[in-house]
Amino acid sequence: MIALEFDGVCLRYGSNVTLADGSFRVGQGKFIGLLGPNGAGKTTLFRAVLGLLRPSSGSIRVFGQPTRRGNAHIGYVPQFGKQLNQLSLSGRDLLIGSVTGSRYGWPFSTAAQREDIDRVLEVTGAGDLARRPMGTLSGGERQRILIAQALLGSPKMLLLDEPLVSLDPNRQESVVSLVRDIQQDLDMTVLFCSHELTPLLGKIDGVLFLGQRKVALGPVEEVITPKVLSDLYGAPMDVVRSAGRVFVVAGGPSPAA
Repeated sequence: MIALEFDGVCLRYGSNVTLADGSFRVGQGKFIGLLGPNGAGKTTLFRAVLGLLRPSSGSIRVFGQPTRRGNAHIGYVPQFGKQLNQLSLSGRDLLIGSVTGSRYGWPFSTAAQREDIDRVLEVTGAGDLARRPMGTLSGGERQRILIAQALLGSPKMLLLDEPLVSLDPNRQESVVSLVRDIQQDLDMTVLFCSHELTPLLGKIDGVLFLGQRKVALGPVEEVITPKVLSDLYGAPMDVVRSAGRVFVVAGGPSPAA
């Protein structure tokens, strides 16, 4: 089954075109790393998948159906802001507020909703963390709660927007491993947006790379190459592999090489 299909899609952020005539397909149960330079349109792509932004042209289908707002098949982990650092609400109360739509701090939930919350906390290993105020948790611990929040309702697709920002390498590894385990255990399709590739190596099934209003999807060894990246950056790029890490640097073969 095809989980996500873009067919001749043009996306705009304001007056800026971030994707022109983009086409690709992501199969069900795949773990895909979404990468690209700053401003390439990664978050815009997520908004389009979520049905929050209509393409200027082309079509987007999620599990064979046109995109729509509030699609229960999609769980979303947005970039979290500094407001979570001061949030005194516990992780569990945050989740209760999410399923009930109640004002945070005054949650009212059903037995079925509490059972779903217990389920996602067990899946993410965040049961003990959820008893603590969000503001007292580390960045990696908060991500566990936010991933649990995105899993409420048993979605089939999970979108994560830069969940590794401000995390040290050990916590990055922990978050990526957690998502990979969840993806495999629940047979989910995952698009994991990251600023760099290295933390995802050995975990992802492929890379979706955005740049210069173009897109490339495929295995890491086919997409992360000087030729492909020079085309996507619109400038000569090189790829350096060292000690299990991958670095994309300016310079190298010309885009036409």
